Amino acid sequence: MPDFIFLHHDDAFGDGGLDWDPYLSRLREAGVFQGGSSIGEGCCVKKSGDAPEPTAHISGYIRVTAEDLGAARKLLPGNPVYEAGGTVEIRELPKG
Repeated sequence: MPDFIFLHHDDAFGDGGLDWDPYLSRLREAGVFQGGSSIGEGCCVKKSGDAPEPTAHISGYIRVTAEDLGAARKLLPGNPVYEAGGTVEIRELPKG
């Protein structure tokens, strides 16, 4: 089954006080939760030349398993960022 990552943007209303426990518990109970974290400050580096600035609007991620992109999307209800009107970017993680 493919893995997907939910990239949480920092545009949710009141995202500093979001309650993640019920949503993460539901994902764990469904057996689809593969991990996740908030994302702190960092930097971009290149071997030579100037690197761009890090993407500032991504605040965290969750990794899940799902049959396909549609099934991954169906896991969003209850996601605090999604429910607060924020953006959740869904990307498939290629097997490699």
